[in-house]
Amino acid sequence: MMTNLFSVFDPSTTIFNLSLNWLSTFLGLMFIPCSFWFMPSRYHIIWNNIMLTLHKEFKTLLGPNGHSGSSFIFISLFSLILYNNFLGLFPYIFTSTSHLTFTLALAMPLWLSFMIYGWINHTQHMFAHLVPQGTPAVLMPFMVCIETISNIIRPGTLAVRLAANMIAGHLLLTLLGNTGPSLTYAIVSLLLIAQIALLVLESAVAIIQSYVFAVLSTLYSSEVN
Repeated sequence: MMTNLFSVFDPSTTIFNLSLNWLSTFLGLMFIPCSFWFMPSRYHIIWNNIMLTLHKEFKTLLGPNGHSGSSFIFISLFSLILYNNFLGLFPYIFTSTSHLTFTLALAMPLWLSFMIYGWINHTQHMFAHLVPQGTPAVLMPFMVCIETISNIIRPGTLAVRLAANMIAGHLLLTLLGNTGPSLTYAIVSLLLIAQIALLVLESAVAIIQSYVFAVLSTLYSSEVN
């Protein structure tokens, strides 16, 4: 019996007091068939089309001033989050993307690198971003404060958005699953249908949240050029 509803997200697999739960982050590589790497299989063709579509999308968001090849950083980020989101839907696999330690570790270095690069190389441009065009002179000090705060909380909002969305769906699945033993057969059949529908919804959320994380990171990087 769970002592706490959130205890389902606690790291529990250990060997010699070393947590092995975070190894699930690298499990994605094990699920890729060997043929993926050696010949243009169906997996390869499908994934290649997805990567090309994302590359065009991120290239458009980065604009003409974006460095060539920088879109592949965000494609890799999208792939990593997508794998981990999907792996979390399998039973007994640790959901690393539902923990702020993982999501912040992705968001914070990206945001810091954008800020450092922007303030060193495009200082005037970064100052201009603090005051939106057409702001009255009276409101300028307030706008600078608001824009500064919104800029500082960006990595936090990125991390919390991803973690919260992953936690919400998993908690709902867990809550519904725990009611199963006390229900009649007729209601259990309805519960199974609801669980399958929620699983499909969570699969969509896994894709959407990885895409949102990558797109917002791309937009933040485009602002510093």
